[in-house]
Amino acid sequence: MNRKLGTLAAALPRDGKARIIPGAYDALSAKLIEEENFGLIYVGSYAAAAASYALPDVGVLTLDDMIRVSGAVVQSVSSPVVADAEGGFFGAPNIWRTVQAFERAGVAAIHIEDHAGGKHTNLPQRLISLDAMTGKLAASLDARQNPDFTIIARTDAIWAMGDYEEARRRLLAFSRVGIEHFFPTGATPEMLRQMRREVPGCYYAIAHDEVTSPAQWDGAADVVIDYGFCLRVVSRNLKAALADMRSGADSRRLLGHLEDVAAFEARLGYKNFTDRALRYAKNGEY
Repeated sequence: MNRKLGTLAAALPRDGKARIIPGAYDALSAKLIEEENFGLIYVGSYAAAAASYALPDVGVLTLDDMIRVSGAVVQSVSSPVVADAEGGFFGAPNIWRTVQAFERAGVAAIHIEDHAGGKHTNLPQRLISLDAMTGKLAASLDARQNPDFTIIARTDAIWAMGDYEEARRRLLAFSRVGIEHFFPTGATPEMLRQMRREVPGCYYAIAHDEVTSPAQWDGAADVVIDYGFCLRVVSRNLKAALADMRSGADSRRLLGHLEDVAAFEARLGYKNFTDRALRYAKNGEY
C-alpha cells in the first residue's frame, strides 16, 4: 500500500477555516508549495496541459498524461496529493482503471466531474446526465482498493450552467451513492454555506477573484483551489526575465530574476546524491 494514501483527512482543516491551495503544474512547483507549508498539493488538468504540452484544458489530456504528472508530484513531496481525474476518462464499467491507476501512483484523492466538454471556452456548455454521473461515482467507490482513497464529486452546474438548483440536486444524488466530498465549482461562499446545511460533507471550491479575503471562505469551503496561480506567476515573471535577457540587460539586472544556485539545488537532492556516492564508493569509484 502506498504510504501517501490515507493522509488526506489529516491535512483537512478542522477549525472551520478554509485552506487555500495553489495548483502545482509539475514536481518542482509542488516542492515549492510544500516548502511554504500549504499541507496539501493539488494537480489539475488546466496547469498540466499548459505546462507539459502548451495546450488548452479542453479534454486533451489522457489518463496516462495525468498519471505521469501526478505520479511525479507524489514522488517529489510528502504532502497528500489531490489530482484532477477529469470526467473519469471512462464510463462506469471501466472507470476502475482510472481509480486504480491513481491509487498506484500514490495520489490521496481524485475529483471526477460532470462537465461534458468545452471548459474555458465560449462553446455551449453541457453536463452529462445525472444518472451517468452517479453511475461513475458509485463505480469509483467500488473500485477503490484502499478505503482511504478519496473520491471527490465535482459538479459544474453553477460554473458552466449558472444553475444553483441543479447543483444542489446533484449534490444530494452524489451523497446518496456514498460520496462525502463535494466540489461544486463556481459556488460562492454564501452558496456553499447553504449547500452544507442541506448536504453535509467536506467541500472544495475554486478561488474567485471577487472573493478578496481568504476569511470569506471560512465556514463555507474546507479547501479552496487556485488552480492556475503557480503557472500564471511563472509565465508572467519568466516572460519578463526573458525580455530583459533579449534586450541585452547587464548581468546584475538578470541576477535579480534568479534564485540563488545553492538554494535552488538544495531542494533537488544534490547533497543526498553526494552522500550516497561517498558511502558506496570503492577506491574512488562510484
